[in-house]
Amino acid sequence: MASPSVTLINVLKLESGGVDELVALLKHNVENVVCRLQGWKGTRLIAGADGNSVVIHSEWETLAAVEAMRGDPRMQAYFPQIRALASIESVAGEEVFGQHP
Repeated sequence: MASPSVTLINVLKLESGGVDELVALLKHNVENVVCRLQGWKGTRLIAGADGNSVVIHSEWETLAAVEAMRGDPRMQAYFPQIRALASIESVAGEEVFGQHP
């Protein structure tokens, strides 16, 4: 049996507006950098109904792949652009329960 995926959840909070700009920046990075990194399985961007938050939901093969992504020079150059727009909280882990209809 294969190891479970690692889910990475990033919650980005903006002080006031700018969600469209942030989503465009995130989308560009996913399409041009993240999707080419080893161990990446998929990403969803969720714009909060509050207009001041964006959630990044990503799936990775391993925690080592997440750490490699964070250390990639292209990502290191990209993170300050995100931090200029929003604060970031991040959690990585394995799913322990899920229920669907």
